[in-house]
Amino acid sequence: MARGKALDDNQLTDSMYYILLSLIEPLHGYGIKQKISDLSNGEIEIGPASLYTILKKLATRDLIVLVVEDGERRKTYQISASGRVLLKRDIKRRIRMAEMGKNVLGELQGGSDDGE
Repeated sequence: MARGKALDDNQLTDSMYYILLSLIEPLHGYGIKQKISDLSNGEIEIGPASLYTILKKLATRDLIVLVVEDGERRKTYQISASGRVLLKRDIKRRIRMAEMGKNVLGELQGGSDDGE
């Protein structure tokens, strides 16, 4: 699926998923980056250009709301009610995907060929 089409299909890209997940509590841009890093144990890093582009898309779709604007540079966002609905739906979709992958690879039966 093309990145630009994800929201048209009510699906989140990985970056959108992490941003919405981080915005359960109100945060500004740098706080979002830090929260994502904390949630992912440092495995996920979203650059500033991507972060602010995605925030704009999420705000346009009313998936996040601007809760505080402190001057021109610092904006604090939080997930909206419709953002929560989409995030919950996407979590279920991701769980189904992971279960499907486990089934295909036979990991549910205890067979693993990757040494884990």
